[in-house]
Amino acid sequence: MEQWEKEYLSPYASLSMNSRGRLREEEQCDIRPVYQRDRDRILHSKAFRRLKDKTQVFLTPEGDHYRTRLTHTLEVSQNARTIAKALRMNEDLAEAIALGHDLGHTPFGHAGERALDRVCPYGFCHSEQSVRTVDCLEKDGQGLNLTEEVRDGIRNHQTKGMPFTLEGKIVRFSDKIAYIHHDMDDAIRGGILKESDVPEEIGEVIGKTTGERLDHFIHDLVTTSYDRDDIMMSPPVAEAMKKLREFMFDRVYKNNEAKSEEKKAEMLMESLYEYYLRHMELLPKHLTARIEEYGEPAQIIVCDFIGAMTDRFAIAKYEELFIPKSWHY
Repeated sequence: MEQWEKEYLSPYASLSMNSRGRLREEEQCDIRPVYQRDRDRILHSKAFRRLKDKTQVFLTPEGDHYRTRLTHTLEVSQNARTIAKALRMNEDLAEAIALGHDLGHTPFGHAGERALDRVCPYGFCHSEQSVRTVDCLEKDGQGLNLTEEVRDGIRNHQTKGMPFTLEGKIVRFSDKIAYIHHDMDDAIRGGILKESDVPEEIGEVIGKTTGERLDHFIHDLVTTSYDRDDIMMSPPVAEAMKKLREFMFDRVYKNNEAKSEEKKAEMLMESLYEYYLRHMELLPKHLTARIEEYGEPAQIIVCDFIGAMTDRFAIAKYEELFIPKSWHY
């Protein structure tokens, strides 16, 4: 497989044989290159399975077809694989980064992230928490021991970051393409938007429907980046994407109707944070052990615990701790 990569992939691709390595050295697998092995580790992790019950944009929507954090991740992965394959980049690396990019996301989407960032004196950022998850929280504190390329791509998948591999840059674009596409699709399903609401100047450049826009983004990214040592969109499409993101923030991400429950979610997260900070004995031992072993602050350990919760588990814990129950004997 490594020899095939060397002979077939683009000269700008990240070859498995040239990986910068893992945090801890380990014996190579005899049938899987390192990035494929990383992808498998992420896929089998508990953090990945929990994504199925974490909010993407709409909190506890009534309907089976709205995206969750897991289906978002799968759509990012599919976009990244399509682009990587067309550009002859390392598809395994792109897939591993995509599957792992949101492992550290909180319950209740960005509302949960805002709450923890506000109350924790050390701050909270889901991309950094995703790296922390794969480095030292998964497998009861052992971590997944992923390669530097995958960890870098996970850390830098947001707009403010810039991965050092082209595969990481592909995921960075794929994440934006995915959430713009599926969040608009969900907003239309929920009656918050209509296709005709998208400004005409945007539709003329990238298409009139969600499907057309998704197809246009991916094709433009491939044709503009082909045979180049960078991943980029053409200027007109990049400008249209910027305007479409601004439109989505104005009409969906800051929409009072769509976000009506987020203040409650933030209050719930802050209440759990304050409670567990006073009752550290209730946290898993492999987390609290990090305070003594590595000198990590209690506030970060509490964020590790609460940030890993699913929406459903966080609500259940809040009810257990703060909602009075009828007395019975």
